[in-house]
Amino acid sequence: MDVRGELRIDPGSLDTSNVREDLEIVVPYTERSLTQAVLDRAAGLTAGLNARVMLVAIHTVPYPAQFECQTAVHAYLVEQLVELASRCAFAVEPQVVLARSRVDGFRHVLSDRSTVLLGTRKHWWRTQEEVLARDLVRDGYNVALLHIA
Repeated sequence: MDVRGELRIDPGSLDTSNVREDLEIVVPYTERSLTQAVLDRAAGLTAGLNARVMLVAIHTVPYPAQFECQTAVHAYLVEQLVELASRCAFAVEPQVVLARSRVDGFRHVLSDRSTVLLGTRKHWWRTQEEVLARDLVRDGYNVALLHIA
């Protein structure tokens, strides 16, 4: 069985046709200004919808390192997420996930009904965000890729 999600680039609205319950939006934390821009766009995309918004940072710990997060790194990530969430006019749930890779971390967080809002800047080459979007779509998740100026 070949399961594929859907990739939408710079959508004007979110596809809610298959949503039976609350809409679950996941915004990956990439860089501060990019994530802030995505959260600003999320306000318009979720206006009038019953949406649950999660802001997720994946802290990767590659092999063979011990699977743990240093307190200072964890505290910094939590501080960044809480500060970004506090600037939003809507409720945002910040979450830090420890994983061996970014994709594994998102596989842990995402559910079948999740829609990922991922921001990227336009480049001549494929960005890390575009690679992540492609990997998540291959895993069957719905992704909206937002180009931020």
